[in-house]
Amino acid sequence: MGEKFQERHEKTQDVEQEGVSVKGSPHFNPDPDAETLYKAMKGIGTNEQAIIDVLTKRSNAQRQQIAKSFKAQFGKDLIETLKSELSGKFERLIIALMYPPYRYEAKELYDAMKGIGTKEGVIIEILASRTKNQLQEIMKAYEEDYGSNLEEDIKADTSGYLERILVCLLQGSRDDLSGYVDPGLALQDAQDLYAAGEKICGTDEMKFITILCTRSATHLLRVFEEYEKIANKSIEDSIKSETHGSLEEAMLTVVKCTRNLHSYFAERLYFAMKGAGTLDGTLIRNIVSRSEIDLNLIKNQFKKMYGKTLSSMIMEDTSGDYKNALLNLVGSDL
Repeated sequence: MGEKFQERHEKTQDVEQEGVSVKGSPHFNPDPDAETLYKAMKGIGTNEQAIIDVLTKRSNAQRQQIAKSFKAQFGKDLIETLKSELSGKFERLIIALMYPPYRYEAKELYDAMKGIGTKEGVIIEILASRTKNQLQEIMKAYEEDYGSNLEEDIKADTSGYLERILVCLLQGSRDDLSGYVDPGLALQDAQDLYAAGEKICGTDEMKFITILCTRSATHLLRVFEEYEKIANKSIEDSIKSETHGSLEEAMLTVVKCTRNLHSYFAERLYFAMKGAGTLDGTLIRNIVSRSEIDLNLIKNQFKKMYGKTLSSMIMEDTSGDYKNALLNLVGSDL
């Protein structure tokens, strides 16, 4: 029995590992890595390639060890040293790699809200696509690093129904690992959504928000099916015709993440590069934050959806050290 369990456990781990594009170094010693980085930044000029070779080929946990060793050996903070030596998008990417995962997402949320104007898209993306456990860790990191409460800051920075949907999402009530669906409740939810939107003049936004934010993904998929039968149109089409702006984006994001999380991230990456200009913040955040979770699965989905590989699009759209570092993180695309 023990062996069977072990086998099963290893299989689950294999599946989890399949999605990971940055595996880290198997024979890892942080001291030579720290020394390589020190030499790469010492004196005049910087050896960017050496920095890429070390930091994109190590896991996040290994990068934290390198930072410790760097401080112990050279009495300098690695992130500060990198910031003083690098610039532009390449600097932004390398610094993103140096943050522990939850602290990085907390930083992205903080940056999205500080200063004039709020980048709602960033907040929507993170809150709608993370699990309850991830959200709790992000909230903890946010409080530790910025001395304020994430929920309070979101409330202060947004208003109306957008504020409500974001606060609801932050509670992480959508996780349900049992996979149980009550068909009666799914039908009731679909009817309630129809009654709250298509059927009446005006929209009962709160009904949409409550159902989208508190039901599990398996349950919502059944609701969307039932909804389509009643309304003769998809839930997405109804949201598009009933709402607009950031609230529409938030609701559609919940629907997309419910239908297929990997497709959602593939779409985020595609539209970050499609057309004139690149949304580097979106590109960096999604590649860095998914590289040790499911980036390989996102790459597969990307190819299915757009008929080209993520790597080929990065090659067309970026250049120099920035491009080389991104390609290393993405790994080989078949």
